[in-house]
Amino acid sequence: MSGPVVQERAMQERAMQERAMQERAVPERAPHDGPPSASVPHEREPVRVAAAAPPAPAAPEREATRAQRLALLAGLLVAAWLALQLFASVLLPFVAASGIAYFLDPPATRLARAGVPRGAAALLLIVTLIAAGLLFALLLYPLILSQVGVLIARVPNYVALLRGFAADVIARLQERLGPDYVDEKLRDLVSGQAGAMLSFLAGALSRVIGGGFALFNVISLAVVTPVVAFYLLRDWPRIVARVDAWLPRRYAGVLRAQAREVDRILSAWVRGQAVCCLVLALFYAVGLSAVGLDLGLIVGMAAGVLSFIPYVGTITGGVASIGLAMAQFPTWGGVVMVAGVFLAGNLLEGYVIYPRFLGDRVELHAVWVIFALLAGGAAFGFLGVLLAVPVAAVIGVLSRFWLRRYLASPLYLDPPRADGMAP
Repeated sequence: MSGPVVQERAMQERAMQERAMQERAVPERAPHDGPPSASVPHEREPVRVAAAAPPAPAAPEREATRAQRLALLAGLLVAAWLALQLFASVLLPFVAASGIAYFLDPPATRLARAGVPRGAAALLLIVTLIAAGLLFALLLYPLILSQVGVLIARVPNYVALLRGFAADVIARLQERLGPDYVDEKLRDLVSGQAGAMLSFLAGALSRVIGGGFALFNVISLAVVTPVVAFYLLRDWPRIVARVDAWLPRRYAGVLRAQAREVDRILSAWVRGQAVCCLVLALFYAVGLSAVGLDLGLIVGMAAGVLSFIPYVGTITGGVASIGLAMAQFPTWGGVVMVAGVFLAGNLLEGYVIYPRFLGDRVELHAVWVIFALLAGGAAFGFLGVLLAVPVAAVIGVLSRFWLRRYLASPLYLDPPRADGMAP
């Protein structure tokens, strides 16, 4: 039984081996080919390369229309105007902090390049500024307080002197023009109103100083401004980089060039005017105190601080100090010395301080600065005064840019027609 079974298994294995050899002899077919040709078993069919599909048409690039650009610009201006209208009462510390950060950014950058971390440099500069302010206040506070007390005590005397001066002027006019033009009622009215003006100014000053909202503004300036200034100064490079990343790509180069021009003009004006005001305040305060004017310290400091408005500080301080000198000194010698102090200060400002610290770098005309300060103060108060010069610098730079564009455009360069008539 075992012999036939073994033979049958051997025959099955040989059959399986022959079948496997036949299958290996048949060429493999690609999945996409048809059945192999029997007559040419080893010939490969030519490879068919599919034709490349035509590229899909590129989607048209979307471009902003002129109406969209104008709408964006108008929206930004309206948003800024509404923010000023709604939050003008609380924006003062933030605007002041922005000015401090802008003023202290160059020294902070130099400290950062020297290896000091930006945060530590910002903290060091803010603490130094606060310490300088406190030292200045502690040294001058007793003197200023004493002079303010002298001014309040002398207000009635100044009122009486002003009334007498007005009555004397009216009497002389009556003698020259006759009673038909100047009568007793007019004399009483002028003398009474002259004293009422001083009383009104003194009362208004006391109300402004003692008002609750003014006290709130002073506290917010003293507390909030240094904190906000520190964070702005620490993050100033990142803020500038973020704003730069938001610029529209099409006009980014033009906007950066105009921003650099505004920064050049504004930085020169702010830093130059700060130095001018400081030097003039010290000069006027020391000079008026040296000639013996009782209120020379506060009048001189006020004149120096107001010097950032062209001619206003000199005129206001000169008129006030000469008036006080006429009321204080019995002779004209003291009045002449006070006038000499302001004349010397004006020469110092015009021929030494202004050319040295400002010169031709500041392309802000004095009339434009005066208008901007008055317009900003009328619109938004002291906040408008702080924002007036930066806005004036931006408007001036943009005006010069558009003027250059106009002078290079066909609108200006087109020659006149031969017949002399406009088209």
